[in-house]
Amino acid sequence: MPADLRGADLTKLFVEEFALCAVKPGETLVVLSEPGSRQDYVAASFAAGQIHGANVAALTMPGGSPAAVPSTLTGTAYGLSSIDANRPVIELLKAADFVVDLTLESLIHSPNVGEVLREGTRMLYVCEPPDVLARNLSKPEYKAEGQRNAAKMANAERMTITSPAGTNITAEIKDAHPGFQCGFTDDPGRWDHWPSQMVLCWPRPEQVQGTLVLDVNDVLFPFKQYIESPVTFTIKDGYISEIEGGHQARMLKDYLFANGDEAARFTSHMGWGLQRGTDWWSMAMYDRQSIMGMDARAERGNFLISTGPNRFTGRYTPFHLDIPMRSCSVTIDGTPITVDGRLVD
Repeated sequence: MPADLRGADLTKLFVEEFALCAVKPGETLVVLSEPGSRQDYVAASFAAGQIHGANVAALTMPGGSPAAVPSTLTGTAYGLSSIDANRPVIELLKAADFVVDLTLESLIHSPNVGEVLREGTRMLYVCEPPDVLARNLSKPEYKAEGQRNAAKMANAERMTITSPAGTNITAEIKDAHPGFQCGFTDDPGRWDHWPSQMVLCWPRPEQVQGTLVLDVNDVLFPFKQYIESPVTFTIKDGYISEIEGGHQARMLKDYLFANGDEAARFTSHMGWGLQRGTDWWSMAMYDRQSIMGMDARAERGNFLISTGPNRFTGRYTPFHLDIPMRSCSVTIDGTPITVDGRLVD
């Protein structure tokens, strides 16, 4: 029977990624997973950590999420509920130098992640299929590009977003906590996601006003759907007061307005994609339960707006939308950043 060499390919890929993450001999590396995680990724992470000389441990926690909606590789829900009350596990993650998060939903929206990162732990989330990881493997210079783009937000007062479909949003972004993702993490206390390359900020609710129009073939997460007919959001002081359109608008109204959770109806983070090598249509090529959809979220020149949780204001909710949009024009204090979905620089 021929040998299964997929593990060798994966290990090579993870070795390259861990080099970007500055994994060093003697560091403590924890591979965090749940029973439904990809076990080939657990093995590849374990092997890659050993190849880099790290002290490696694999930690498998009971599966399950407290989200009130289905949440498998959506990037929008809470992380593992089994971690919440398990102080020894949280202390272990805080003591690690590097954590590879292979859980189904990541810990990024979990209240625990901030506590772990504040101790200096680097954390990398990995979930996409192997070919998506390989196609979107970062390069060292992507970090500097993310920093440059985040600096544009840090020194600005206002972001405006328009589109041919009718979007017209204004966001005051002074002190809006600009950040970036570059697909790897080599700084203490930093979370990142492989693959991802984007910039984003978290304006306070009262700083966001206007009309958001989702056009045909924009993408709707966590539903993992392409928009079929325009959907219009009316936003006042960051609050989504009305949603109009076809059947997807009715679905969104149920999702955001029928759940009894006021926090779900506010805008969250927003920004633009920088990722090279993405395929906007890749979501149509995979089973929905096998991908998170970072191709669309991070595509170079897109505009991404989200609703729901905002850790900077202490707002947590499992009802979180990520909406990548392709044909928007983004300006910062009147300077064009993207025009019709293409980066100016």
